[in-house]
Amino acid sequence: MQRDTKRRRSEEPERRPSTPRRRRKRSPFANSMVYIVTVCAISIVLAAVGWSLANDMLALNKAETTATITVADENDFGAVVDQLKTNHIIKYKGLFRIFAAATGGDEEIAQGTYVVDSDMDYRAILNNLSSNSASRKEIEVTITEGMTVRQIFELLEKQGVSTVEKLNDMAANHDYAFSFLQDIPLGESNRLEGYLFPDTYKFYMGEDPKYVINKMLVNFDSRVTDEIRAQIEETGYSIRELLTIASMIEKETDGTDRANIASVIYNRLNNPSGGTAGFLNIDATIQYVLPEGEVVSEEDYHTVQSPYNTYENKGLPPGPIANPGMESIMAALNPNSTNYYYYALGDDDLHHFFSSYSAFQAFLNS
Repeated sequence: MQRDTKRRRSEEPERRPSTPRRRRKRSPFANSMVYIVTVCAISIVLAAVGWSLANDMLALNKAETTATITVADENDFGAVVDQLKTNHIIKYKGLFRIFAAATGGDEEIAQGTYVVDSDMDYRAILNNLSSNSASRKEIEVTITEGMTVRQIFELLEKQGVSTVEKLNDMAANHDYAFSFLQDIPLGESNRLEGYLFPDTYKFYMGEDPKYVINKMLVNFDSRVTDEIRAQIEETGYSIRELLTIASMIEKETDGTDRANIASVIYNRLNNPSGGTAGFLNIDATIQYVLPEGEVVSEEDYHTVQSPYNTYENKGLPPGPIANPGMESIMAALNPNSTNYYYYALGDDDLHHFFSSYSAFQAFLNS
């Protein structure tokens, strides 16, 4: 049995231990080709990205487009960049920010509205958003005689010059260096009522509200000359008081009767024992404090609680009720000499003047 077992074992083929297969080694040439292809691919991608970035920065191969950009706050550069991107003037906001920071261009932008286009490179865009830019949009605004501060600011906002909020804040709180404003306390925007001279002005769109207001004050300062101020001083009234009278004339005139209306106002002021007993009884002063669009009624004469109610308070109201033009200012300085105490608008759209209350009432009844 043992022999047979040995024989069988000897007859079985000898099994060899298995060995792992060896991977075929890549040739040095193949490795080099892979490396070269990879480097070339990365280089092509980087070149494409670099070319795209360069095109954006240098304004190459861009679709032609023009946009209006408004710098509302020169400290909010991000909002400006967003507008440039949205309007397809630039493609890469991050790159533009880096360029602006590196060149200091982000510190040169100024409030305003500007026209830029896609042909401008980054440097040109930043130059065109500065205060010296030739592309800064300008607009003509006409301030008419008799407009109030509120109406002027609403018009300026409508024309895109500034906002009512910013103009009100600057009017109320900025201390403008003019002698005629020194005794008027800060805090209310209507402190400038009477001093925003009616005229046609050129403003930059999106202009700094301080410069907008200052431009009108400078105009007033130049129009009310030293000679006129000397005349005002001779009347015994301050500039503010005379402007208050001029503003009432402006709001009440039919355009032909300023000197006569001036005479009525002075007759009422200077003769408290006659006529209207020292009350000015000017509807326009009540209109000044009513909500816009609301018309003065006879009931308002006695129910409106305000120092501007000249039916309830004797003498001048606290200040001007509008911004008068030169004709009304000169009428306040040179009233006609009359004994008129009353006037009323006739069917002919002209004012008719009366010395007595009875004649005045007879005209109204007719």
